[in-house]
Amino acid sequence: MTATVATAAVVGLTLAACGSGGSGGDDSGDSAGGQVEVFTWWAAGSEKAGLDALVGVFDEQHPDIEFVNGAVAGGAGSAAKDLLQTRLQAQDPPDTFQAHAGAELQDYIDAAQIEDVSDLYDEFGLTDAFPADLVDRLSSEDGAIYSIPSNIHRANVVWANPTVLEENGIDPEAQYDDLDAWIADLEKLDEAGVTAISVGTTWTQVHLLETVLLADLGPEAYSGLWDGSTDWEGAEVTAALEDFETIIGLTNDDRDGLDWPEATQLVIDGSAAFNVMGDWAVAAFEEQDKVLGEDFTATPVPGTDGVFDFLADSFTLPVGAPDAEGATAWLETVGSLEGQVAFNKAKGSIPARTDADPAEFSEYQQGAIESFSNDTIVSSLAHGAAAPVATLTAISDATSKFTTGASDLAGYQSELAAAAQG
Repeated sequence: MTATVATAAVVGLTLAACGSGGSGGDDSGDSAGGQVEVFTWWAAGSEKAGLDALVGVFDEQHPDIEFVNGAVAGGAGSAAKDLLQTRLQAQDPPDTFQAHAGAELQDYIDAAQIEDVSDLYDEFGLTDAFPADLVDRLSSEDGAIYSIPSNIHRANVVWANPTVLEENGIDPEAQYDDLDAWIADLEKLDEAGVTAISVGTTWTQVHLLETVLLADLGPEAYSGLWDGSTDWEGAEVTAALEDFETIIGLTNDDRDGLDWPEATQLVIDGSAAFNVMGDWAVAAFEEQDKVLGEDFTATPVPGTDGVFDFLADSFTLPVGAPDAEGATAWLETVGSLEGQVAFNKAKGSIPARTDADPAEFSEYQQGAIESFSNDTIVSSLAHGAAAPVATLTAISDATSKFTTGASDLAGYQSELAAAAQG
Protein backbone atom coordinates (compact mmCIF):
# COMPACT_ATOMS: atom_id res chain seq x y z
CA MET A 1 0.00 0.00 0.00
CA THR A 2 1.21 3.53 -0.71
CA ALA A 3 1.45 6.11 2.04
CA THR A 4 -1.74 7.77 0.89
CA VAL A 5 -4.60 5.49 1.81
CA ALA A 6 -7.18 7.45 -0.08
CA THR A 7 -5.48 7.21 -3.44
CA ALA A 8 -4.62 3.53 -3.28
CA ALA A 9 -5.34 1.85 -6.58
CA VAL A 10 -8.22 -0.56 -6.79
CA VAL A 11 -7.40 -1.91 -10.25
CA GLY A 12 -7.22 -5.67 -10.10
CA LEU A 13 -9.00 -5.93 -6.77
CA THR A 14 -10.59 -9.35 -6.71
CA LEU A 15 -13.79 -9.70 -4.74
CA ALA A 16 -15.10 -13.06 -3.62
CA ALA A 17 -18.61 -13.94 -4.69
CA CYS A 18 -21.35 -14.28 -2.11
CA GLY A 19 -22.75 -17.77 -1.87
CA SER A 20 -26.26 -16.48 -1.19
CA GLY A 21 -26.32 -14.16 -4.19
CA GLY A 22 -27.86 -11.28 -2.22
CA SER A 23 -29.69 -10.40 0.94
CA GLY A 24 -32.59 -12.76 0.76
CA GLY A 25 -34.79 -9.92 1.95
CA ASP A 26 -37.50 -10.62 -0.62
CA ASP A 27 -38.30 -13.92 1.08
CA SER A 28 -39.05 -12.35 4.45
CA GLY A 29 -41.15 -9.35 3.54
CA ASP A 30 -44.23 -11.36 4.52
CA SER A 31 -43.19 -11.57 8.18
CA ALA A 32 -45.93 -11.12 10.74
CA GLY A 33 -46.42 -7.52 11.76
CA GLY A 34 -44.35 -6.31 14.68
CA GLN A 35 -41.69 -3.82 15.60
CA VAL A 36 -38.01 -3.69 16.35
CA GLU A 37 -36.36 -1.28 18.78
CA VAL A 38 -32.83 -0.71 17.46
CA PHE A 39 -30.52 0.72 20.13
CA THR A 40 -27.51 2.67 18.78
CA TRP A 41 -25.40 5.76 19.40
CA TRP A 42 -25.96 6.98 15.84
CA ALA A 43 -27.83 10.15 16.71
CA ALA A 44 -26.25 12.84 14.52
CA GLY A 45 -24.16 13.62 11.45
CA SER A 46 -22.92 10.90 9.11
CA GLU A 47 -23.77 8.25 11.69
CA LYS A 48 -27.43 9.26 11.65
CA ALA A 49 -27.32 9.47 7.85
CA GLY A 50 -25.99 5.93 7.70
CA LEU A 51 -28.68 4.68 10.07
CA ASP A 52 -31.38 6.41 8.03
CA ALA A 53 -30.08 4.74 4.86
CA LEU A 54 -30.11 1.35 6.55
CA VAL A 55 -33.64 1.92 7.82
CA GLY A 56 -34.70 2.74 4.26
CA VAL A 57 -33.51 -0.68 3.10
CA PHE A 58 -35.09 -2.35 6.14
CA ASP A 59 -38.45 -0.77 5.33
CA GLU A 60 -38.24 -2.15 1.79
CA GLN A 61 -37.19 -5.63 2.88
CA HIS A 62 -39.54 -5.89 5.88
CA PRO A 63 -42.47 -3.51 5.29
CA ASP A 64 -44.65 -5.12 7.98
CA ILE A 65 -42.18 -4.45 10.80
CA GLU A 66 -42.04 -1.01 12.41
CA PHE A 67 -38.57 0.44 13.07
CA VAL A 68 -38.26 2.09 16.51
CA ASN A 69 -35.21 4.34 16.84
CA GLY A 70 -33.52 3.86 20.21
CA ALA A 71 -30.48 6.04 19.46
CA VAL A 72 -28.68 7.68 22.39
CA ALA A 73 -26.20 10.49 21.66
CA GLY A 74 -22.65 10.40 22.99
CA GLY A 75 -19.13 10.11 21.55
CA ALA A 76 -18.07 6.52 20.81
CA GLY A 77 -21.24 5.30 22.50
CA SER A 78 -20.24 6.00 26.11
CA ALA A 79 -23.65 7.36 27.13
CA ALA A 80 -25.48 4.67 25.16
CA LYS A 81 -23.45 1.87 26.72
CA ASP A 82 -24.19 3.11 30.24
CA LEU A 83 -27.93 3.24 29.57
CA LEU A 84 -27.83 -0.12 27.80
CA GLN A 85 -26.14 -1.79 30.75
CA THR A 86 -28.81 -0.41 33.06
CA ARG A 87 -31.53 -1.85 30.84
CA LEU A 88 -29.86 -5.22 30.47
CA GLN A 89 -29.39 -5.56 34.21
CA ALA A 90 -33.06 -4.69 34.68
CA GLN A 91 -33.95 -7.39 32.13
CA ASP A 92 -35.42 -4.70 29.86
CA PRO A 93 -33.35 -5.22 26.69
CA PRO A 94 -34.03 -3.55 23.36
CA ASP A 95 -34.75 -5.92 20.50
CA THR A 96 -31.22 -5.42 19.18
CA PHE A 97 -28.33 -3.16 20.10
CA GLN A 98 -25.19 -1.82 18.46
CA ALA A 99 -21.86 -2.99 19.81
CA HIS A 100 -18.34 -3.00 18.50
CA ALA A 101 -17.39 -6.41 17.19
CA GLY A 102 -14.61 -8.18 19.04
CA ALA A 103 -13.58 -8.19 22.68
CA GLU A 104 -16.19 -5.62 23.67
CA LEU A 105 -18.83 -8.32 23.30
CA GLN A 106 -17.18 -10.59 25.87
CA ASP A 107 -18.79 -8.87 28.85
CA TYR A 108 -22.25 -9.40 27.34
CA ILE A 109 -21.39 -13.01 26.54
CA ASP A 110 -20.11 -13.69 30.06
CA ALA A 111 -23.27 -12.16 31.52
CA ALA A 112 -25.45 -14.32 29.22
CA GLN A 113 -27.06 -11.18 27.79
CA ILE A 114 -26.77 -11.95 24.06
CA GLU A 115 -27.57 -14.96 21.91
CA ASP A 116 -25.35 -16.96 19.58
CA VAL A 117 -26.37 -15.95 16.04
CA SER A 118 -24.18 -18.44 14.18
CA ASP A 119 -27.26 -20.07 12.66
CA LEU A 120 -28.17 -16.73 11.05
CA TYR A 121 -24.78 -16.69 9.31
CA ASP A 122 -25.79 -19.92 7.61
CA GLU A 123 -29.36 -18.78 6.95
CA PHE A 124 -28.29 -15.45 5.42
CA GLY A 125 -25.19 -16.77 3.60
CA LEU A 126 -22.86 -14.53 5.60
CA THR A 127 -20.06 -17.05 6.12
CA ASP A 128 -19.40 -16.88 2.38
CA ALA A 129 -20.10 -13.15 2.09
CA PHE A 130 -17.67 -12.00 4.82
CA PRO A 131 -13.87 -12.43 4.62
CA ALA A 132 -12.64 -15.53 6.46
CA ASP A 133 -10.34 -13.40 8.65
CA LEU A 134 -13.30 -11.30 9.74
CA VAL A 135 -15.41 -14.34 10.58
CA ASP A 136 -12.49 -15.66 12.66
CA ARG A 137 -12.28 -12.37 14.55
CA LEU A 138 -16.01 -12.44 15.20
CA SER A 139 -15.96 -16.03 16.49
CA SER A 140 -15.55 -16.87 20.16
CA GLU A 141 -13.26 -19.66 21.36
CA ASP A 142 -16.08 -22.20 21.10
CA GLY A 143 -16.89 -21.11 17.54
CA ALA A 144 -20.04 -19.17 18.40
CA ILE A 145 -20.70 -15.76 16.82
CA TYR A 146 -22.66 -13.14 18.74
CA SER A 147 -23.14 -10.26 16.32
CA ILE A 148 -23.50 -9.33 12.66
CA PRO A 149 -21.25 -6.47 11.48
CA SER A 150 -22.68 -3.63 9.41
CA ASN A 151 -19.32 -2.25 8.30
CA ILE A 152 -15.55 -2.05 8.67
CA HIS A 153 -13.82 1.10 9.89
CA ARG A 154 -10.14 2.00 9.95
CA ALA A 155 -8.82 3.73 13.06
CA ASN A 156 -5.23 4.60 12.06
CA VAL A 157 -5.87 7.56 9.75
CA VAL A 158 -4.35 11.02 10.03
CA TRP A 159 -6.31 13.86 8.43
CA ALA A 160 -4.55 17.05 7.40
CA ASN A 161 -5.27 20.50 6.01
CA PRO A 162 -2.76 21.00 3.17
CA THR A 163 -3.22 24.78 3.13
CA VAL A 164 -2.17 25.07 6.77
CA LEU A 165 0.85 22.89 6.08
CA GLU A 166 1.94 24.86 3.02
CA GLU A 167 1.56 28.18 4.83
CA ASN A 168 3.99 26.90 7.45
CA GLY A 169 6.60 25.49 5.10
CA ILE A 170 5.58 21.84 5.35
CA ASP A 171 5.09 19.66 2.30
CA PRO A 172 1.48 18.36 2.41
CA GLU A 173 2.58 15.33 0.39
CA ALA A 174 5.38 14.43 2.80
CA GLN A 175 5.56 10.73 3.64
CA TYR A 176 6.71 10.11 7.19
CA ASP A 177 8.49 6.83 7.80
CA ASP A 178 7.99 6.98 11.55
CA LEU A 179 6.66 9.09 14.38
CA ASP A 180 9.97 10.87 14.95
CA ALA A 181 9.83 12.46 11.49
CA TRP A 182 6.22 13.48 11.99
CA ILE A 183 6.82 14.88 15.46
CA ALA A 184 9.55 17.11 14.02
CA ASP A 185 6.96 18.77 11.76
CA LEU A 186 4.40 18.90 14.56
CA GLU A 187 6.90 20.80 16.67
CA LYS A 188 7.63 23.14 13.77
CA LEU A 189 3.93 23.94 13.55
CA ASP A 190 3.72 24.48 17.29
CA GLU A 191 6.64 26.88 17.21
CA ALA A 192 4.78 28.85 14.52
CA GLY A 193 1.81 29.24 16.85
CA VAL A 194 -0.36 26.71 15.00
CA THR A 195 -2.32 23.93 16.69
CA ALA A 196 -0.27 21.08 15.32
CA ILE A 197 -2.78 18.32 15.99
CA SER A 198 -6.33 18.51 17.27
CA VAL A 199 -7.85 16.03 19.68
CA GLY A 200 -11.01 15.83 21.73
CA THR A 201 -12.23 14.26 24.93
CA THR A 202 -10.82 11.15 26.61
CA TRP A 203 -11.94 8.49 24.15
CA THR A 204 -10.30 10.39 21.25
CA GLN A 205 -7.11 10.60 23.30
CA VAL A 206 -7.21 6.82 23.79
CA HIS A 207 -7.74 6.53 20.04
CA LEU A 208 -4.59 8.59 19.51
CA LEU A 209 -2.75 6.49 22.11
CA GLU A 210 -3.50 3.22 20.33
CA THR A 211 -2.16 4.56 17.02
CA VAL A 212 1.04 5.75 18.72
CA LEU A 213 1.49 2.33 20.31
CA LEU A 214 0.88 0.69 16.94
CA ALA A 215 3.34 2.98 15.16
CA ASP A 216 6.16 2.48 17.65
CA LEU A 217 5.65 -1.19 18.53
CA GLY A 218 4.59 -2.56 15.14
CA PRO A 219 1.57 -4.79 14.57
CA GLU A 220 2.90 -7.94 16.26
CA ALA A 221 4.00 -6.29 19.50
CA TYR A 222 0.91 -4.06 19.50
CA SER A 223 -1.32 -7.13 19.30
CA GLY A 224 0.81 -8.63 22.05
CA LEU A 225 -0.44 -5.94 24.41
CA TRP A 226 -3.82 -7.66 24.30
CA ASP A 227 -2.75 -11.31 24.43
CA GLY A 228 -0.08 -10.85 27.12
CA SER A 229 2.98 -11.44 24.93
CA THR A 230 4.13 -7.79 25.08
CA ASP A 231 5.23 -6.37 28.43
CA TRP A 232 3.33 -3.20 29.28
CA GLU A 233 6.16 -2.29 31.66
CA GLY A 234 8.84 -2.75 28.98
CA ALA A 235 11.18 -0.14 27.51
CA GLU A 236 9.48 -0.18 24.08
CA VAL A 237 6.16 0.79 25.64
CA THR A 238 7.91 3.49 27.67
CA ALA A 239 9.31 4.98 24.47
CA ALA A 240 5.88 4.91 22.83
CA LEU A 241 4.30 6.63 25.83
CA GLU A 242 7.00 9.30 25.66
CA ASP A 243 5.96 9.95 22.05
CA PHE A 244 2.33 10.09 23.14
CA GLU A 245 3.25 12.60 25.84
CA THR A 246 5.04 14.76 23.28
CA ILE A 247 2.14 14.68 20.83
CA ILE A 248 -0.46 15.46 23.49
CA GLY A 249 1.64 18.49 24.39
CA LEU A 250 1.17 19.77 20.83
CA THR A 251 -2.64 19.56 20.83
CA ASN A 252 -5.39 22.11 21.51
CA ASP A 253 -5.85 23.27 25.11
CA ASP A 254 -9.63 22.83 25.01
CA ARG A 255 -9.44 19.15 24.08
CA ASP A 256 -11.41 17.84 27.05
CA GLY A 257 -14.41 19.95 26.04
CA LEU A 258 -14.60 18.64 22.48
CA ASP A 259 -15.88 15.46 20.87
CA TRP A 260 -14.51 14.08 17.60
CA PRO A 261 -16.65 16.24 15.25
CA GLU A 262 -15.40 19.45 16.86
CA ALA A 263 -11.79 18.24 16.83
CA THR A 264 -12.11 17.29 13.16
CA GLN A 265 -13.72 20.63 12.40
CA LEU A 266 -10.58 22.40 13.58
CA VAL A 267 -8.74 20.79 10.67
CA ILE A 268 -11.56 21.53 8.22
CA ASP A 269 -11.58 25.20 9.28
CA GLY A 270 -7.79 25.52 9.12
CA SER A 271 -7.48 26.03 12.88
CA ALA A 272 -5.34 22.89 13.21
CA ALA A 273 -3.01 21.06 10.85
CA PHE A 274 -3.58 17.39 11.72
CA ASN A 275 -6.08 15.12 13.44
CA VAL A 276 -5.98 11.38 14.10
CA MET A 277 -9.43 9.83 13.83
CA GLY A 278 -11.17 6.85 12.30
CA ASP A 279 -12.37 7.00 8.75
CA TRP A 280 -15.88 8.01 9.75
CA ALA A 281 -14.28 11.48 9.68
CA VAL A 282 -14.22 11.43 5.87
CA ALA A 283 -17.96 12.08 5.87
CA ALA A 284 -17.42 15.26 7.92
CA PHE A 285 -15.14 16.64 5.21
CA GLU A 286 -17.36 15.54 2.34
CA GLU A 287 -20.53 16.94 3.95
CA GLN A 288 -18.86 20.36 3.74
CA ASP A 289 -17.90 19.87 0.09
CA LYS A 290 -14.22 19.40 0.85
CA VAL A 291 -12.29 17.56 -1.84
CA LEU A 292 -9.82 14.81 -1.03
CA GLY A 293 -6.32 15.73 -2.20
CA GLU A 294 -7.20 19.43 -2.44
CA ASP A 295 -8.90 20.53 0.78
CA PHE A 296 -7.77 17.62 2.93
CA THR A 297 -5.55 14.54 2.87
CA ALA A 298 -5.95 11.14 4.50
CA THR A 299 -2.93 8.90 5.16
CA PRO A 300 -1.99 6.12 7.56
CA VAL A 301 -0.69 7.40 10.87
CA PRO A 302 3.10 7.67 10.40
CA GLY A 303 4.73 4.34 11.18
CA THR A 304 1.58 2.32 10.42
CA ASP A 305 1.68 2.10 6.63
CA GLY A 306 0.60 -1.39 5.59
CA VAL A 307 -1.40 -1.93 8.79
CA PHE A 308 -5.19 -1.68 9.05
CA ASP A 309 -6.33 -0.87 12.60
CA PHE A 310 -9.73 -2.53 12.47
CA LEU A 311 -13.07 -2.00 14.14
CA ALA A 312 -16.61 -2.86 13.13
CA ASP A 313 -20.04 -1.76 14.24
CA SER A 314 -22.28 -4.77 14.71
CA PHE A 315 -25.71 -5.77 15.97
CA THR A 316 -26.74 -8.41 18.49
CA LEU A 317 -29.73 -10.51 19.48
CA PRO A 318 -30.25 -9.88 23.21
CA VAL A 319 -31.49 -12.63 25.47
CA GLY A 320 -35.16 -11.93 26.14
CA ALA A 321 -35.59 -9.53 23.22
CA PRO A 322 -39.26 -8.46 23.24
CA ASP A 323 -39.58 -8.98 19.48
CA ALA A 324 -36.98 -11.54 18.45
CA GLU A 325 -38.56 -11.88 14.99
CA GLY A 326 -38.18 -8.15 14.44
CA ALA A 327 -34.57 -8.33 15.65
CA THR A 328 -33.83 -11.20 13.27
CA ALA A 329 -35.31 -9.21 10.40
CA TRP A 330 -33.10 -6.24 11.31
CA LEU A 331 -30.03 -8.48 11.46
CA GLU A 332 -30.87 -9.79 8.00
CA THR A 333 -30.94 -6.26 6.61
CA VAL A 334 -27.70 -5.36 8.42
CA GLY A 335 -25.91 -8.28 6.77
CA SER A 336 -27.50 -7.87 3.36
CA LEU A 337 -25.65 -6.51 0.35
CA GLU A 338 -28.27 -3.80 -0.15
CA GLY A 339 -28.15 -2.75 3.49
CA GLN A 340 -24.36 -2.63 3.67
CA VAL A 341 -24.01 -0.64 0.45
CA ALA A 342 -26.59 1.95 1.48
CA PHE A 343 -25.27 2.25 5.03
CA ASN A 344 -21.58 2.52 4.21
CA LYS A 345 -22.00 4.96 1.33
CA ALA A 346 -23.56 7.34 3.86
CA LYS A 347 -21.28 6.63 6.83
CA GLY A 348 -17.86 6.59 5.17
CA SER A 349 -16.93 3.07 6.25
CA ILE A 350 -16.65 0.04 3.97
CA PRO A 351 -18.88 -3.03 3.74
CA ALA A 352 -17.96 -6.14 5.67
CA ARG A 353 -19.18 -8.10 2.64
CA THR A 354 -16.71 -8.87 -0.13
CA ASP A 355 -19.26 -8.80 -2.95
CA ALA A 356 -19.89 -5.04 -2.86
CA ASP A 357 -18.72 -3.18 -5.97
CA PRO A 358 -15.90 -0.72 -5.06
CA ALA A 359 -17.03 1.55 -7.91
CA GLU A 360 -20.11 2.46 -5.87
CA PHE A 361 -17.97 4.08 -3.20
CA SER A 362 -15.80 7.18 -2.81
CA GLU A 363 -12.12 7.43 -3.65
CA TYR A 364 -11.21 7.13 0.02
CA GLN A 365 -13.43 4.08 0.50
CA GLN A 366 -12.01 2.35 -2.57
CA GLY A 367 -8.55 2.70 -1.08
CA ALA A 368 -9.79 1.39 2.26
CA ILE A 369 -11.37 -1.63 0.57
CA GLU A 370 -8.03 -2.50 -0.99
CA SER A 371 -6.13 -1.88 2.23
CA PHE A 372 -8.43 -4.13 4.24
CA SER A 373 -7.90 -6.85 1.63
CA ASN A 374 -4.10 -6.59 1.63
CA ASP A 375 -2.80 -5.05 4.87
CA THR A 376 -1.91 -6.59 8.21
CA ILE A 377 -5.05 -6.39 10.36
CA VAL A 378 -4.93 -5.42 14.04
CA SER A 379 -7.75 -4.69 16.46
CA SER A 380 -8.67 -1.26 17.79
CA LEU A 381 -8.46 -0.60 21.52
CA ALA A 382 -10.63 2.52 21.67
CA HIS A 383 -13.44 0.89 19.72
CA GLY A 384 -13.93 -2.41 21.45
CA ALA A 385 -12.12 -4.83 19.18
CA ALA A 386 -8.93 -5.40 21.17
CA ALA A 387 -9.95 -5.48 24.83
CA PRO A 388 -13.03 -5.97 27.04
CA VAL A 389 -15.00 -2.98 28.25
CA ALA A 390 -13.52 -3.12 31.75
CA THR A 391 -9.98 -2.94 30.38
CA LEU A 392 -10.82 -0.04 28.07
CA THR A 393 -12.52 1.81 30.91
CA ALA A 394 -9.46 1.47 33.13
CA ILE A 395 -7.15 2.57 30.30
CA SER A 396 -9.41 5.53 29.60
CA ASP A 397 -9.38 6.56 33.26
CA ALA A 398 -5.58 6.34 33.37
CA THR A 399 -5.26 8.33 30.15
CA SER A 400 -7.54 11.10 31.38
CA LYS A 401 -5.55 11.29 34.58
CA PHE A 402 -2.30 11.54 32.64
CA THR A 403 -3.37 14.09 30.02
CA THR A 404 -4.85 16.38 32.68
CA GLY A 405 -1.58 16.35 34.62
CA ALA A 406 -2.73 14.23 37.53
CA SER A 407 -0.07 11.54 36.99
CA ASP A 408 3.42 11.32 35.53
CA LEU A 409 4.57 9.01 32.76
CA ALA A 410 5.86 6.29 35.08
CA GLY A 411 2.59 6.26 36.98
CA TYR A 412 0.65 6.22 33.72
CA GLN A 413 2.57 3.23 32.43
CA SER A 414 1.99 1.33 35.68
CA GLU A 415 -1.72 2.09 35.56
CA LEU A 416 -1.93 0.91 31.96
CA ALA A 417 -0.18 -2.33 32.89
CA ALA A 418 -2.59 -2.87 35.76
CA ALA A 419 -5.56 -2.16 33.48
CA ALA A 420 -4.40 -4.71 30.91
CA GLN A 421 -4.00 -7.36 33.60
CA GLY A 422 -7.56 -6.74 34.77
